[in-house]
Order: sequence, then structure tokens, then C-alpha cells
Amino acid sequence: MGKKVKKEESPPKDVFDPLLIESKTPATVVLMLSSPENEVLAKACDALYKYASKGDENKVTLLGLGALEHLYKLLSHEDPLVRRNAVMVFGIMASNNDVKKLLRELDVTNALISQLAPEEDVVIHEFATLCLAHMAVEYTTKVKIFKQGGLEPLIRLLDSLDPDVQKNSLECIYLLVQDFQNRAAVRELNVIPPLLGLLESEYPVIQLLALQTLGVISKDRETRILLGENKGLDCLLNILENNELSDLHIETLAVLGNCLEDVHILQQIQLTGGLEKLLSFLEVSTVPDIQKNAAKAITKAAYDSEIRKILHCKEVEKFLLSLLDTNNDGVKVAACQAISAMCENIDSKRVLGLQGIPQLLQLLSSDNEEVKEAVVTALTNLTTANPRNTSVVAQAEGIEPLMSTLNAQRDGAISNAIAVLTNLSLQEPCHIRIQSRGIMSALVGPLRSTNSQVQSRAALAVAAFGCDAHARTELRNVGGLGPLVELLHSKNEEVRRNACWAVMVCGSDEPTAVELCRLGALDILEEINLSTRRRNKFSEAALEKLLDNNLPQKYSRMGYLSSSNIITNGFYDCGQVKHGGKFLSLEELSKQELTDRREIIFINAKPQENVVVEKVQDASPPVSRKSSREKLRKGKGKKEEEKPKEVIQITPGVQEEINLENSHWLPPPDFILMDYINDASKTILPLTTTREQVVALAQFVADKMGGAVEEEQLHNFCWELDMSAIEFELKSNIVPIGKIKRGTFYHRALLFKVIADRIGIGCSLVRGKYYRAWNEVKLVEYSPKGLLLPPQGYISSSHQNKKEIWKQNAGCAGRSERRVRTCFLSLLCSR
Repeated sequence: MGKKVKKEESPPKDVFDPLLIESKTPATVVLMLSSPENEVLAKACDALYKYASKGDENKVTLLGLGALEHLYKLLSHEDPLVRRNAVMVFGIMASNNDVKKLLRELDVTNALISQLAPEEDVVIHEFATLCLAHMAVEYTTKVKIFKQGGLEPLIRLLDSLDPDVQKNSLECIYLLVQDFQNRAAVRELNVIPPLLGLLESEYPVIQLLALQTLGVISKDRETRILLGENKGLDCLLNILENNELSDLHIETLAVLGNCLEDVHILQQIQLTGGLEKLLSFLEVSTVPDIQKNAAKAITKAAYDSEIRKILHCKEVEKFLLSLLDTNNDGVKVAACQAISAMCENIDSKRVLGLQGIPQLLQLLSSDNEEVKEAVVTALTNLTTANPRNTSVVAQAEGIEPLMSTLNAQRDGAISNAIAVLTNLSLQEPCHIRIQSRGIMSALVGPLRSTNSQVQSRAALAVAAFGCDAHARTELRNVGGLGPLVELLHSKNEEVRRNACWAVMVCGSDEPTAVELCRLGALDILEEINLSTRRRNKFSEAALEKLLDNNLPQKYSRMGYLSSSNIITNGFYDCGQVKHGGKFLSLEELSKQELTDRREIIFINAKPQENVVVEKVQDASPPVSRKSSREKLRKGKGKKEEEKPKEVIQITPGVQEEINLENSHWLPPPDFILMDYINDASKTILPLTTTREQVVALAQFVADKMGGAVEEEQLHNFCWELDMSAIEFELKSNIVPIGKIKRGTFYHRALLFKVIADRIGIGCSLVRGKYYRAWNEVKLVEYSPKGLLLPPQGYISSSHQNKKEIWKQNAGCAGRSERRVRTCFLSLLCSR
């Protein structure tokens, strides 16, 4: 019998033999992400990680194949290897912007944060934090990480033994703390100790990220306090003392700059000798970025008055002035900013002014606009409320470069250059020199600026230089009043206030005031003064100043002229202008056709040269006077001649010639008014008391305007017909007041005011309703005991005869002495 052979067992029929697949395309591997086998999933994820690591194009390819959607499902897979490899793919692909966009849509942050648990593999920690760091660049992702509790595990991972985990977590925290809400949160989570620990890392990139993060969070005072409590200042100073860590000095200075903003921290550094170390380090360093950050640190620290005193005692001014000589524009800018901050200390301002102003003025020739802006900002602070420093600027020939800076491209440079020139204007020699260089012309551009600070300072400069008549004329001639008036519309309170101030100053002479009114300044100021929110003292003063230097418009609008408002040649009364109506100039009124509306009463007691006049016998009733003197000007040097009583008027031909549309209209002279003034000067001025002068002038005016009229005969006093005849005769609505022989209340009151102003009697002019007008005069009387009493106001308005006056005056028996005088004057003086 043969030997038995053992029978081989056949494999089970329901078992699939292992199949080794070699894939040539990523699409096949992406399909494998749907496999139910953990080994296949792990290997597919590993292959995709290697493929994505090779370049950004491969990441885009995987994105197009839909790999991220499949990988997102694997983040919560039960197999640690599958989950780890999926996270690795996410971490490597998240650097692509299109991938980050899809990750935000998938809302993967919560799933990634869950991978930061302590029990997870360190590789998962590395790539989960890497993915979060890439995504934390975008604001909405920062919010999600904060709300989903991502800060706590990220801070915990700063103590990880793996440097990659530390670096990725730190980078993510650095991006998150850019938002102030996250800064407060990390402070509560005690982030300071682990950050200070990372400063001793052997990896420079981690040290750098730690310093950058400290630089951001130390902007908050609470964090700076914690930094001092954890001896963080010593760590920072140790870095500065270590030359081997010179690549970290710039960021270290940035953190120290924030810390120096607090007095107690600076004092703490000073007590430990750290301030001397810091300043000595800054003096010897020649690295531009270190110098720049040092100057920025001083700028931040100098905002506090106590810190400025400490820095001044350490002679920090010498260091700042030395930085002005560097060849780096960024350092110069930072040094100028620090100088500006230190100027708040009076002693520092003195030192920096004497030694630094010449250096600063030289820098104005720089082609760097940022340097120019920083320089003039420093000069502004140096010269504000410091006459000594302004003198230094003038002595260093700084006016010319400052004027050139008004053409700079940066608004800050322009506004501060204007501010320096305004400071210089407080000294008379500088004021004259600046004005002679055309400051008003140079300010027109800044007045048109869209920057509110430029507008405000330009308006303030106009107010400073506009106190000179030549400057106002220059501003008027170059068209600067228009943009100045536009600034009155500004919604910025400071701009509006300074514009009102400038208008008030520029309105000090009649030509400029008239032009401002023509440009609409009065209407705007009236609107401003009606608003309780926008009204200010300057707007009220500006309106008053414009009206006081444009009396025709003041009387038309306000119906009142005070005793200080002296009526001069060229004044005219065109009646009350309706609200919103346009006030026309005399030249514009002269071009109007003859109308039946109220006449325009014109005042001009000044002869006009080179005007041919014709003597015409007056048709009005005789006026009682001894003689009248008239001047017929046919050339210069003509002697005055005694002439019989006659009225001088311009012939119609001459009037038409004057009113030609293309010629400049010249107002006709009023020779009769000249005679009135001459007669009043001879007969009234010699009277001993003002009371006697007022009474005599009232009678004089009444005689010239048709005499006294009984009250019951007022309806027969037909002054309107006489006025129509005069207008028809002159072919004009403009009537010289001397032509009026039958005048009513407002004619007499105006004539009274005109003559009173010429002979030195102070009186006001008030317009009432229904053609009424009157004058008010204040008289000083002596009491029975010889004491000088305060001036008392009296109303002058009369058209009655003396007999009636005394009759009514006698009826005042039993009243007070003041009331009797009031009745007497009120009945004598013209209405």
C-alpha cells in the first residue's frame, strides 16, 4: 500500500484575493476616498498629501476633482491613521486661496479645532494648526475660531514639545489678536507666560513670532501691566543686550515702545537701570529700522507729561536731533514725530527749537512728501505759543521754504505749513515779510481743498493776515473771497467757526464787505445765526461786521443804523428788502427802468471830477437861507465862486451817457446836500451844548423838507407828487436827497442822520412801518448837585411848528424832567 498524500485545503469561496493597484492619475485616488476600507483610505490620503505638496497647480487639480468634500467627511473618521492623513492634506492644501474659500464654505474650523485635543497625535496638531493659521487671515474665520473656542487649545499648544506645532499655533494666535476682542480673550487665558517662554526658543522664527504677537497685544494697557508682573521687561532688555539676537532688536523695541506709554512701567525700567541701557543702545545703533522703532517708542511714551519729564532729564532731545542727520527717510519721519510729541514739554521745546529748527528747515527741500509733512508738523508744535522759536524760524530764513510747502502734495504738509506761517504772523516783521510774498494768493488753493483740516487752517490764516488792508485787497483781487464764503456752508464746526472769523476780519473795509455780501455771505450768516446748533460768537460778530461796513444793506435788512454807523458818500436807501430777496448794488439799480415803486434815496456830498453840469433854476418853493456855495468842477485848480441860489443837476444827456451799459456807472454829486452840510456846520456846530445842536438841526431839517406840518394837515402834505416829478425829471429811480424839497418821515430822518454824522452829533436811524422813521439821540445831563448822569436816550421825530411844540411841551407839566425833555425833542426832530 502506497504512502498517503495530504490533501491541500482550497480558500473560502467568499473571500476576495488582495489586489494591488498602481494608480497613474489623481482622479482614481480621489475615487478611492469613498472606499469603506480604512487601509485604502489611509493610503489614498497619503498619496494625495504627497501629490499636493509638489505644487500649487496640483492643489487646484485636487480642488477641481472634489477631493476636499470627501476629505472633509474623513476628519471625523474613527480610524486615527485615516483622520491624521486627511488632516495632513487639509493643512498642505490650505495655502491656496481657492482652497481656503471652499474650506470656509464647508465650515471646517469646528472640525479642525476638535483635532487639537491633548490626546490627539502630534502630527494632527501640526497640520490642524497649519490649516487654521492659513485660514485665520480672513476676518470671518477669526470670528468663527473665537466663537467656537479655538483660542484656548491654541494657547495650550504653545507649550508643545514639537516646534512645528508651536510655530503654527503661534502664527494663528498672532493673526487672531489683530482683532481687539481676541486680544482681551488671550489676556484672560494667560497667554503672557508661554509667549515669554518662547522668546528663549532655539528657533528664530518662533522668537520673532512671539515678539510680533507681544507687540500687538501690548497695545492694551492691561496686557502691559501683566507683562511687567511676569518680568517681561527684563526679558526684552536682555534681548537688546545680546548682540547675537540683533535680528530681534527691531521687534523688541516695538514692544518696549508700547510699554513706555505707561508711567509706572517707565519708572520701573528706570529704577532697574533699564532706561539708561535702552538709550545707550539707541545712541550706538546705526540700523535704520532700530533707529526708527526707537523714535516711535519715544513718540508713544512722550504722550504722557510725566514720561516727557523723565525723557527730558535723560536728554533724549540729543538723540532725536542726531536722527535728523541720517540718510534714511523713514528714520527722519519718526524723529520728527518724536520731536512733535516732546514739544509738549516746555523745556524740551526750548532745546529742540534752538538746535533743531535749522535742521528741520533744511529737510523741507526733501523730495519725500512724507518727510515734508513730518517736518512742518514738528515746526508747528515748536512755534505754537513760543515767540522765541518763531524768531528762530525767521532768522533761519524759513519763510520761503514754508511758502513753497503750500504747494505740497500731502494735505498734512499743507495744513501744517499754513499753521507755522500763522504762528509767524504774530510777529510784525514776519507778518510783513510773509504778506509781501503773496500769502493771500497762496491761500486760495488751500481754501478750495476738500480736506477739513486744510480748510480750517487756511481760514484761520486768512483771519490772521486779513487784518491788513493790502492783504484784504489781494485776497479780493485773486478771487479768494468766493471759496472763503463757501466754507461757511461746511458741516465741520471748526471749519465753519474759522471761516466766520475770517469773514469778520475781512469785512473790516467797505469794498471787501460789499463783495462778501455780493457772494452771499450775509444770507449764509443769517441762516447760521438762526440755528442754535451752528451759531457761534464768530458768526454773530461776522454778520455785524459785514453790515457795519455795508450800511445800505444793513439799513435795508435791519432797518436800523446805530450812532457808530456813519453814513458816508455812496449810501443809498432802497427800502426794506423782502426776506430772500436780492439786494442790488447802486449800479444795478441805476440800470433799471423808471418805475412807480418807492424811490432810492442817494447820498453823495462829494463833487465829481470831469462831469459836465448844467445850472437849472429850482422849481421847488424857495428855501430860506442867505446864500449857497457850489463847486463847478471843470478842471483841477478851479477857484470856488459865489453863486446865487440854484440847483445843480446832471442833464439828461449826461445822465444817459453815464448810464451806458458798457461804461462804469458814476454816481452824480449832490451839490445841494453839500450846501446843507456847509450851512449846518456854520450855524449848528458853534452851539454850546449837544441838546441845542440837536434841536437846531431838527428845525433845520424840517425847514429843508417842506417845513412844519400841522397834524391835522398831514393828508394835504402831498410829497408823493413832488417825488414822482423828481424821478420823471431825472429819468431815474435814484434821487439825490438834496433834490427832495417836500419830504416825509423817512426822508427827514435820513437827512437828519446824514448831517448829524458830518457835524459830529451821534444819533441813530430807525425805520418803522408805514413810511415812518426816526432818530434817537443820547444826551448827557447834569443833576442839580452837579453830578454827571448817564446818557439818556431820546427819540427825535417831528413835523409840527414851534408854537404847537411849546403848547404840547407845556402840557407835560407835572411829569419828570426826563419826560419833558423827551417830549420836547420828540416834537422838534424830523420823523
